[in-house]
Amino acid sequence: MSRLSAAVPPWLAHALRAQRGPVPWSAVVRGALAAGPLLLVAVLSGRTSVGVVAALGAMLAGINDRPGSRRAAVRRLGVPALAGAGGLLVGSYAGQHVGAVTLTLLLTVLGLLAGAVSAVGPVASGAGTQLLVAAAIGAGMPLPEPGWQRALFFVGGAGWLLVLRLALPTPGAIAGDYRFDGERDAVGGVYDAVAALLEAVGGSDAPGRRVALTAALDHAQDALGGPRLRPYASSAAERRLHAQYAAALPLAEAATALAWAGEAVPARAVEGPRRLAVAVRTSTHTGPLPAPARSAPALRALDDALLHAADTFDRGGDDSALHTRRRTATSLARTVLGSAGREYGLRVALCFGAGVAVAQAQHHARWYGTHAHWYWLPATAVFLVKPDLGPLASRVICRAAGTVLGAVLFAGFAALLPRPAGLVALVALCGALIPVATRHFAAQTAVVTVLVLSLVMVGGEPGASWSRIGETLLACAIVLLVGHLPALGQRGGGVRARLTHAAEAAHVYLAHVLDDGTTDDRAGRWALRREAYRALAEARASIDLAAAELPALARHAEGTDEVAATLERLVDTTTACAVQLDDNGRLTPEHTERITALLDELAEGRERAGLVMKEGQALPVPLAG
Repeated sequence: MSRLSAAVPPWLAHALRAQRGPVPWSAVVRGALAAGPLLLVAVLSGRTSVGVVAALGAMLAGINDRPGSRRAAVRRLGVPALAGAGGLLVGSYAGQHVGAVTLTLLLTVLGLLAGAVSAVGPVASGAGTQLLVAAAIGAGMPLPEPGWQRALFFVGGAGWLLVLRLALPTPGAIAGDYRFDGERDAVGGVYDAVAALLEAVGGSDAPGRRVALTAALDHAQDALGGPRLRPYASSAAERRLHAQYAAALPLAEAATALAWAGEAVPARAVEGPRRLAVAVRTSTHTGPLPAPARSAPALRALDDALLHAADTFDRGGDDSALHTRRRTATSLARTVLGSAGREYGLRVALCFGAGVAVAQAQHHARWYGTHAHWYWLPATAVFLVKPDLGPLASRVICRAAGTVLGAVLFAGFAALLPRPAGLVALVALCGALIPVATRHFAAQTAVVTVLVLSLVMVGGEPGASWSRIGETLLACAIVLLVGHLPALGQRGGGVRARLTHAAEAAHVYLAHVLDDGTTDDRAGRWALRREAYRALAEARASIDLAAAELPALARHAEGTDEVAATLERLVDTTTACAVQLDDNGRLTPEHTERITALLDELAEGRERAGLVMKEGQALPVPLAG
């Protein structure tokens, strides 16, 4: 695949790339038990339309059912489901009581709101997507139930999958209380990532291992930080996991400082974090840990962190803080109303609104005959405009290919399977395949196409396989056109907003280390360090995505990758400075010279990339100890 990626343009290479990993059997089981059984119960009870709505809710929740903790799944599945229910409610009543022009304007405004809110983060993005998709379905799918019942059964379908997620143990779950197997695996992954970074110190793999450590810490924070009834960990097992996560932070800090220094560490230094990872996953004691040499500040910090971790694992701990800075309502509003929110909101509004307008024109011209199912076109536009799923050209290629494949497969299944039993079984099969198909957008599209067409046919409408292909291609054309409008792609607002946030987070972290001391407020330092690295990871993901766009769009993010690389080196250096100050309270000339050079390089890079820091956010220049 690497040779292929080098031989083809980035936008095409992305379309050919698929995620790898073991089959998530727990999610497959949940998918099989979600939409299909709900539809079966509804068919047997004579309420088929209710089952169709509930199965749709379960299907959309299944798309968001990703690996992680049960607590994090509550937000990841629940918030989009509630947003989808709201969209279904609005769409149902609007579709019944307003005309085509008013409906188009209303859904366009809804698209503007949902797109702007999506800039907040992945959960908000999922909520915005379900809001619009459900609004289109509510307005365009003819169902006998009133809007409030549709919304209720939609939430019920998603809630059923969430109940399965919370109640069923993970197959092959690790030792201990199965409720926290996702949390334990996430925290164990942090210790494994620390060990991998220590193993790579002094080699060419060290930068990539440091990025992997950031990803592991982000995942563990998310796994442990889901919604809860109380503001603190209430059980002994959960408090222990929180303390074990907190004990990994100084280890990660010391490992980053060692990677910055670039001098290989003894092999026995890697053994300690690996044993800690096993102890987390098996809920056992660590036993004696091999101590590294104490010949350098970072090695002494690593040794101290190992001793602290061993004590935490053996005796337990009361540090339940996740060292995460809470986002205030003001910061959320700033994100929604900022350049990223405005740009994405406008793009979603135009794509969704244009899709609704074209679909309404076709519907009133009786393009579909006597059956109304015009919702497919605007719903397709929503998925196509979603940047989480890859670059624009890649999304269009995968959506078109997946829809054609799904429609062909469904046509064959519909001709062979008995109705409705065969179609219900097909819905259950597709539900089980969704967790695997999410690794590639084309595969996900094919599975979802078969599932939705099965629901439509069970609901009493005739097969619409071939018309779906035409509507999908039309949606692709709309999104390609809107996505390349000069007014929407000129600023690259999403990339620059994330990179500016990363630069500001790096500034706050550096200022804290240089001006406010380190030893007295390590918890505050770790929170700032975590935010700086998380913001950098989000900026880097956004930059990599922009670089894989077609040249007309990719050029708007030119220069941002160099700025991100400089920021990464700056935050790594800041971490090394913190470890040095903890050791003897003084920075070496190497630390101060490196920071000064990086600040100068960052100022030049920001100017070339057109990034503007907030007033008063000039980065401090360190003074030699």
